[in-house]
Amino acid sequence: MDIIDALMIADDLKDVHKLFKHIKHKKNMKVLVATEKPFAKVAVDGIKKVVEENGHQFALLEKYTDVNDFYAAVADADALIVRSDKVTKEVIDHAKNLKIVVRAGAGYDNLDLEACTARGIVAMNTPGQNSNAVAELVMGMLVYAVRNFYNGKSGSELMGKKLGILAFGNVGRNVARIAKGFGMDVYAYDAFMTAEQINSSAMAKAVASQEALFETCDIVSLHIPATAETKQSINYDLVGKMHKGGILVNSARKEVIDEAGLLKLMAERTDLKYITDIMPDADADFRAFEGRYFATPKKMGAQTEEANINAGIAAANQIADFFKTGNKKFQVNK
Repeated sequence: MDIIDALMIADDLKDVHKLFKHIKHKKNMKVLVATEKPFAKVAVDGIKKVVEENGHQFALLEKYTDVNDFYAAVADADALIVRSDKVTKEVIDHAKNLKIVVRAGAGYDNLDLEACTARGIVAMNTPGQNSNAVAELVMGMLVYAVRNFYNGKSGSELMGKKLGILAFGNVGRNVARIAKGFGMDVYAYDAFMTAEQINSSAMAKAVASQEALFETCDIVSLHIPATAETKQSINYDLVGKMHKGGILVNSARKEVIDEAGLLKLMAERTDLKYITDIMPDADADFRAFEGRYFATPKKMGAQTEEANINAGIAAANQIADFFKTGNKKFQVNK
């Protein structure tokens, strides 16, 4: 029976309303979790529970080493949850039934948004679910840096230092919250927020520009996405505005750093430190600045059990709500 036939036999408007509600609430969709780097078991169990309680099928692909396995698994999937896995045009081309893909995390540069949009696929992220984990790592790396990487020599303290936060989103606000506990003086700049919005948080003082942020602060923590406007925007001139003994912290994306410019600056200014959760392409060159550079061996910001669980289950709930009500609140390819 098609929609027209159903409408013809509907007794009254109430029945029509029920009919459309039923049509909108899609059931028995196949939800694939495809993660080369797996979720924690408790997260997988939680995702599966959400999927099945909402009347859908759960499928799992973990630790795959061949992209062809991904292509095969996604072929009949209606929904897809990934972590850092690349959802390329080729993946999209193999996913003939795909209606929604959710990246379990805040960043979504691993999703080909153009390919998703061309196919009418809704792409989402799960903002805020990893934010505390990233913020705690930032502060942990900062303690490590000001204590001279625990090399046995006298270091300094964070209390009283001026911390600048570039982009005052979920992670930035959590960094500010924790930094206030250390007794730091916190400043922030966000191109998409007004000074009133930042100041009203009571966690940071707004500055007028990112240049002012670097000029004002002893430490600057980056939380900007990698976009056409931000790529290589953290450069020689900008970082060069920092106070003597300045520390640059990057837990965002490596693409926002002008690596050649930063290397040149660090060679000229022996007081600067760079600590990052994203190993730069020029890691070997940065390592020449012993005692002033640290990079995690792989991106660790969201690597906590809590964040793992939160992001995965949030992705499952967003998919369930999308199929039930059409909710696209966290769509990133509008």
